[in-house]
Amino acid sequence: MAMLLSTLLNGLDYRLVKGSLATRILTIENDSRKVTSKSLFVAITGARSDGHDFIYRACESGASCIVIDKNRKGYPDEEIISNTADYDVAIVEMEDTRVAVAELCAQFYGHPEDRLNLLGITGTKGKTTTSFMLYEILKRDGHKMGLIGTVCNIVNGQKTDTSRTTPESLDTYRILNEMAVNKTDSCVMEVSSHGLKFHRVHGLRFDVGCFTNFFEDHIGPEDHPDLEDYFLSKLKLFDNSRIAVVNSDCREADRILSYASKRCTTYTYGLTEKSDCYAKDIRIVMKNGRVGSEFDLVSPWYEGRFFVSIPGEFNVYNALCAVCVAGVLKVGEDVVKEALGNVSVPGRMQPVKNSLGFSILVDYAHNAASLESVLKSVRPYCKGKIISVFGCGGNRSRIRRPEMGEVSGRFADYTFITSDNPRNEDPMDIINDIIEGMKKTEGRYEVVPDRKEAIAEALKYAGEGDTVIIAGKGHEDYQEFENGRKENFEDAAVAAEIVAAMEGNL
Repeated sequence: MAMLLSTLLNGLDYRLVKGSLATRILTIENDSRKVTSKSLFVAITGARSDGHDFIYRACESGASCIVIDKNRKGYPDEEIISNTADYDVAIVEMEDTRVAVAELCAQFYGHPEDRLNLLGITGTKGKTTTSFMLYEILKRDGHKMGLIGTVCNIVNGQKTDTSRTTPESLDTYRILNEMAVNKTDSCVMEVSSHGLKFHRVHGLRFDVGCFTNFFEDHIGPEDHPDLEDYFLSKLKLFDNSRIAVVNSDCREADRILSYASKRCTTYTYGLTEKSDCYAKDIRIVMKNGRVGSEFDLVSPWYEGRFFVSIPGEFNVYNALCAVCVAGVLKVGEDVVKEALGNVSVPGRMQPVKNSLGFSILVDYAHNAASLESVLKSVRPYCKGKIISVFGCGGNRSRIRRPEMGEVSGRFADYTFITSDNPRNEDPMDIINDIIEGMKKTEGRYEVVPDRKEAIAEALKYAGEGDTVIIAGKGHEDYQEFENGRKENFEDAAVAAEIVAAMEGNL
């Protein structure tokens, strides 16, 4: 694929600082290390580095155009022109290069977003589970599906690992183009607060935008400065959504609906009659060997008894969100029932098979609200003790740590406090923060810093009818230590290995 710079910039606001618009572009990059011959390099100022520092490197690697930010600090025109004098390269200035890279990619790939039904989901928790529910529903309805999210991306039926919930706009447009080329007709996309705040989904039009819930999270030096910034970032989803689906029982629901209703058609879901779509008479049942929730559904599209094969009231909420979207898209009732009754999500209430007489569940719960939801959800069907295993990530909000300690102390019968991606912090410093919250309760606990040992001790401690919740990492397959060093580690796999040894199979 090759495109003239003049065509790429058509309709966009820019200033030509140097060079010719007749320059031909083969790729668009925002990482100078990926620049090759005839690449367009977009210089973005990030939290840790400034792309303008790497303009010379991009030129050396063969870039034919450099896009610079109008609000850059330093690097006046004269300096950039002088530094690139030896290279036949065009220099273009645009208002905001974070926005510019999205606009340029949309042009370069021929607006792939217009060739797909895009379904966006934001919220503090529930994005991944709801995404997989919708993916399963629409796939069973005959749609050729794509998915972009925390656990993985799915393109043309192939799963690839991800490093963040919502990719940078450059990667988002590349992925959407690959889907469109392969005749994918619909894509479910998790849309994070960072993705919205930093323009990673700029220019995308969502056929349906969903807001699952809102709790305190992602507040810290590398996240959002405060809760209001976090909330307002999430609201941006509705700036370019055709239909909004909102949890009317969630915190800040009135503000969400006030914002969304001014921009798009809105539908609500919840557990009371005030919602367009609501569940009543929720019961814990087992069907086809899977514990889940059965409920009576009332909605504009479907009515009757439904079953979702993942336990917990919060998964009823996730199912209701998926039901609303399915209803808007006119999916048949039988398809929706079949999909919800068989859905499985990696790292979300994921069971670890064993013959030891107790349940083992791996879940991504990594903040107080999600951990409380998980622990509360298993209580009704747990015949014995609830045993919690969790830690907190390093270089992240310290507020989260005592909050999670207090939740586990209140809602688990016994807690093993351990490590979870300590990064550049001392694991014991993190654990001591957790203990401060635990001390506010009468909960029993012990500290086992090594995560594998903690899981092993929890499984040895468990008895007949108990439930072990291994929380915090979910689908992640690594532990992150100092200076970005990673080691392979997957909670479900580690638990399965320990189970096999306990069962005498190793």
